[in-house]
Amino acid sequence: MTRIGIVAELGHETRVAATPTTVKQLLGLGYEVVVEKGAGESASFRDEAYAEAGAVIVGADDAWGSEVVLRINQPTEEEIGRLADGATLIGSLSPGLRPELVEALAARPITALALDAVPRISRAQSMDVLSSMANIAGYRAVIEAAHEFGRFFTGQVTAAGKVPPAKVLVAGAGVAGLAAIGAASSLGAIVRATDPRPEVADQVKSIGGTYLKVEVAEQMQSSDGYAKATSEAYNARAAEIYTEQARDVDIIITTALIPGRPAPKLLTAEDVAGMRAGSVIVDMAAGQGGNVEGSVAGQRVVTDNGVVILGYTDLPARLPAQASQLYGTNMLNLLKLLTKDKDGVLRIDFDDVVQRSVTVVRDGEKTWPPPPVQVSAAPVGKTETGTAVESTAPKKKQGLSAAVKAGIFATGIAVLFWINAVAPAPLPQHFTVLMLSIVVGFYVIGKVHHALHTPLMSVTNAISGIIVVGALLQVTSENPVMQVLAAVSVLLASINIFGGFAVTRRMLAMFSRGEKTRS
Repeated sequence: MTRIGIVAELGHETRVAATPTTVKQLLGLGYEVVVEKGAGESASFRDEAYAEAGAVIVGADDAWGSEVVLRINQPTEEEIGRLADGATLIGSLSPGLRPELVEALAARPITALALDAVPRISRAQSMDVLSSMANIAGYRAVIEAAHEFGRFFTGQVTAAGKVPPAKVLVAGAGVAGLAAIGAASSLGAIVRATDPRPEVADQVKSIGGTYLKVEVAEQMQSSDGYAKATSEAYNARAAEIYTEQARDVDIIITTALIPGRPAPKLLTAEDVAGMRAGSVIVDMAAGQGGNVEGSVAGQRVVTDNGVVILGYTDLPARLPAQASQLYGTNMLNLLKLLTKDKDGVLRIDFDDVVQRSVTVVRDGEKTWPPPPVQVSAAPVGKTETGTAVESTAPKKKQGLSAAVKAGIFATGIAVLFWINAVAPAPLPQHFTVLMLSIVVGFYVIGKVHHALHTPLMSVTNAISGIIVVGALLQVTSENPVMQVLAAVSVLLASINIFGGFAVTRRMLAMFSRGEKTRS
């Protein structure tokens, strides 16, 4: 039976690689689990909780001597030396940014898996620790900004006067950026966001933000789920927007990162100098060079004009219990992939793109970097010579041809005329009205925009409209009963129509609260 060791982290790291909840599930995969004494204390997971879950509490040497070692951060040279020959180390190794760590790992007869190198494909989402931690970091960035800001996020009208809502700019609408947008919007702030990928505009709007589009000729497309380096034209226009926004907003949260490269500079010293005293900047990329000129990794800086710049690099660790649970779940899902037989034996299959991507070193042999993974289809475009490049996206199934549709339409008309010719009166009249109502109803419903395909807007109102037309024709009937029924039909159908539009208007207003606030 393979033994998994959960080791304690160094320094101020408060997270732990497994929680009592995930330990139970690791045991279900057939592993034996040992936990270094005190490994989960900072995340409020006591040794007793691990013991109750089935783990064995051991010393540091025993934990590091396990066949599989789970941890959060990159190991030091001393810790690499504590690994047993043939052991497997799994953690956030950042191999693209730390080539010296890859070489140190390859110098030992061990296997190393980087949990933060999981490709962004659909079936690997449950193992994507970068997204999990970015989600927590984005939320925590707003909390840190709110603490420093010293004023309300939401606007209020009180007896003591009117309080305007805070204005927040989020640079980058990835996982961290969207989490920050959602948190700031839920607190009542006016939130704006920028991102070079135009496809995120709808996501920003759906959680209460306003997308600030950078108008340039190029279109940014991502083939691996991550943002790419932008062109000089984009950078120039984006710089103008950042300068404009810096003078207007109260809080700026920057999240721009490019895998394997230093963080791009978004805000200059002049931009920071143009902000009002008491404004707050949270530079979430400070650990990789920073998006803001003047930010310092891990520190709180106050500029000469009173702007607070937070360069904290431990934002997920400031929510240790939640972060540990999500990280442990990501780790568990990777081990499920590596232990399909649930026999406690870890097997790495290089034919699996996920397993190949996370493997940095295998049995002392360096396997980094892995082959590139294409996670999204490229759109139809043109090469430099003007030749069309066909999209790799699957083509939609073709519907009926125009000739077949015309034949069906002609057949239907012929059948309608035949029925009217042979049927006794008044059946032809009623049958014609039925056919016309079906055609009218079909086109009324079919022409409604897909975004409004709700029972209130499309089906109910279309049918109610047909009822109103039919009832109006019967109001002039000589039969008093028919007149009363027709009048009631017109009344009820009209209530349904106007009520449907009123309710739909309220529904749409729920998604435009931010727009009304800004206006």
